[in-house]
Amino acid sequence: MFEDEFFSKADLYSLGRDTDSGNLYLSIPVGSNMMDYEEYYRIGDDQYARFLQEPRAARDFADACRRREHDDLLILQPGWNRGTPFIPQ
Repeated sequence: MFEDEFFSKADLYSLGRDTDSGNLYLSIPVGSNMMDYEEYYRIGDDQYARFLQEPRAARDFADACRRREHDDLLILQPGWNRGTPFIPQ
């Protein structure tokens, strides 16, 4: 179960903890023609603390996730109909 602890409405990302595994994550919203959902990317303790202190670093990481540069960190692999990330204005 994913529990958000911080949400940036302007930059469209969340930081939180997977309560089942204890892993920390940054998530981004995505949408497909079937549904809207979030993709969760595993981050470390140091990254989590840095992202809370430096929102620009968190946004840069979220933007890289939107470009699918960190797919190796996805906690849940997307299905065949992977959504398109929402882009902050």
